[in-house]
Amino acid sequence: MSDNEDVTRRRLYWHSRRGMWELDLLLMPFLEERYDQLTPSDQVLYRELLANEDQDLFTWLMRREWPENAELRRLVKMIVEHAETTDNSRRQAL
Repeated sequence: MSDNEDVTRRRLYWHSRRGMWELDLLLMPFLEERYDQLTPSDQVLYRELLANEDQDLFTWLMRREWPENAELRRLVKMIVEHAETTDNSRRQAL
């Protein structure tokens, strides 16, 4: 991993760790386990998603509402699906 990629990864880690337990449980594992497999455009979309307010992220990731933007909606559904299909018993507390 280049220095630039390392800095980018640390920033993503910092921005994915929201301080709201529910968001951390969804975003952190997705970042760690799926981000590298995303297409470059979806990686950009993930960074754009992180620019949203915690309350909006919470509402979307708890499936109370979906983002109006179809691409963001697709990414949010990927994050939710990842959480639902991942064996969380092997994860330690964040």
